Amino acid sequence: MAPKVIWLFVFVALYWAYCIFWGVKSAMAAKTASDYFIAGRRLSIWVFILAATATSFSGWTFMGHPGLVYRDGFQYAYASFYTITIPFTGVMFLKRQWMLGKRFGYVTPGEMLADYFKGDAIRILVVLVALLFSIPYLGVQLGASGFLFNVLTDDLISTEVGMWVLSLVVLIYVASGGLRAVAYVDTVQCVLLGLGIVITGLIALNLAGGWDALNAGFAELAKSDVGRWGTTQGYGGGDYNAYFAIPGVIQFTAGLGKETPVGGLWTGIMCLTYMFALMGIQSAPAFTMWAFGNQSPKPFAPQQVWASSFCIGLILFFFTAFQGMGAHLLGANPAVTEAGLAISNVLDGAAISAKPDSLVPYYFNQIADTMPWLVGILAVCALAAMQSTGAAYMSTAGGMLTRDLYKRYLNPTASHTTQKLFGRLGVAFIVLSALLVATYSQDALVLLGGLAVAMGFQMWPSLAAICWVPWITRQGATWGLAAGLLGVIFTETIGQQLTGGSLPWGRWPWTIHSAGWGIILNLAVCIPVSAMTQNSNDLAHRMKYHNFLREHATLSPGKKGLVPVAWIVTLAWMFFGIGPGAVIGNDIFGAPNAGVEGWTFGIPSIWAWQILFWLLGVGMMWLLAYKMEMSTVPDKEVEALVEDIGDVVQTPATQAGAGGAGR
Repeated sequence: MAPKVIWLFVFVALYWAYCIFWGVKSAMAAKTASDYFIAGRRLSIWVFILAATATSFSGWTFMGHPGLVYRDGFQYAYASFYTITIPFTGVMFLKRQWMLGKRFGYVTPGEMLADYFKGDAIRILVVLVALLFSIPYLGVQLGASGFLFNVLTDDLISTEVGMWVLSLVVLIYVASGGLRAVAYVDTVQCVLLGLGIVITGLIALNLAGGWDALNAGFAELAKSDVGRWGTTQGYGGGDYNAYFAIPGVIQFTAGLGKETPVGGLWTGIMCLTYMFALMGIQSAPAFTMWAFGNQSPKPFAPQQVWASSFCIGLILFFFTAFQGMGAHLLGANPAVTEAGLAISNVLDGAAISAKPDSLVPYYFNQIADTMPWLVGILAVCALAAMQSTGAAYMSTAGGMLTRDLYKRYLNPTASHTTQKLFGRLGVAFIVLSALLVATYSQDALVLLGGLAVAMGFQMWPSLAAICWVPWITRQGATWGLAAGLLGVIFTETIGQQLTGGSLPWGRWPWTIHSAGWGIILNLAVCIPVSAMTQNSNDLAHRMKYHNFLREHATLSPGKKGLVPVAWIVTLAWMFFGIGPGAVIGNDIFGAPNAGVEGWTFGIPSIWAWQILFWLLGVGMMWLLAYKMEMSTVPDKEVEALVEDIGDVVQTPATQAGAGGAGR
């Protein structure tokens, strides 16, 4: 057995022991349903900061993202801005959801929205979103973990066997300990995630011969037309190598599967709507339960601004770029190698071209002979990254199945013990479903995986209603959410499959991501339906929530003059940083084919533009989270109307405060 495999098993065993320890410890501490499902609302500051960051940036960040940077070049690397846009959703909604959760004792987002809108249809839709998010998302993560072990053990362990065995440990600690176990394991997983990406990036940089050699290689590649997309051919973004430029603002194509965009997929509008999709991670139902699990909103701002936007942004805009773009110069791109532009030929071009996700394991294998122990550590880093998000969605989806379906409709008086039992059964159901799909229908997994985050983003109007916009009605939010989900389905590949390929627009028509089409349909239904269904009694009920939020979360008078500034900064950043205006970044700091001497900062203009707007994005997040007080602790203490015991309790105070909403 190779030394790297021995070290792999040693470090995985130590990691498993840590996971199971927290599963057992948390199970012993979970006395009530609230303890199990939302950690008794007692997550500490640093636990949430690290756990929420790990949940936001999963194994896809670790393995899939570098592979796509390699496949599509710097035009895809705009996706790294999800380090800003994912927590941007948190800035918009987490603090206010936490306040409502503490005030009225909510455990799941379905309970909160059903009480606010006085209807159960949206509760069912929220559970549906949770399942459509968690099962395929988890399946992708578990399948990737099995593939990783297959590559690193040189086929000693098959992908399927590795996937099932690795999943068993996740199931044990998540089902045992609930959200508290997930949170404490995630703290270590967050550190391992960041450490693994940095080390892998340094391996790539070292293989390329250092910073100067890497940029010199980029300069030669940018002067050529070698690459998957060729050149951008003047479609609004100049005529440059498509690895180093985005192909204009928008292309009115019929969509992938019907027509291929010229010069690449990642137009300005595609980047923007793809960022909409990734906003769905923190608007997905799971993050509402993360919000409910905190002692206070105190950790929200540092998580959003410093842990996510700054630290993970730093890692992705540099070390992931080293991995993805550096791979072209290291043999991973056969066309580049044949053109004589590669620095070396150490990576397996045929294998990586066929499966870009395999890029990271191939980097690991470059140090297998000299540092086999480090391969073991990096494998655990990758495994931790894959399990971090999956574990959170397993736990929270199990809670929603229990609270919003079983307890609501089948057993309203369910005891704490019964709720915990069904929560564990729910976790097992989700894991088994994900494994079966990943094992027996990989094609279905890929199709469903494309839906996950885009569907999570469709929660935005509902969350905006309860946090900010009392004008949105139950009918508007419910029918809008349903329309948005259908919009996502029928602008994704699965829609083509369901209709036998008869849809004329293909996948992502007009280079607009399915999340963009979904939210267009969502709002197109939500707004007019809300206008037609206004009711004074229902509005009075909703205003009880908004009056409470205004009393506790209103911006201090001295800062209200900053509101227009915040709007301008945010919209300008989205337009120029991740939207149509990003096309300026193609050559504002020197044309891609100008060479290192012609680049203002000695790096490709598109990369410099991305780094600049990453830093500006951190500043924007600081402005919103701290200066605009959108993620800070309320000046006025939030008092709970009922004792938080995890069971439905009706009290006169509760009924007076929110029309009978209490948990």
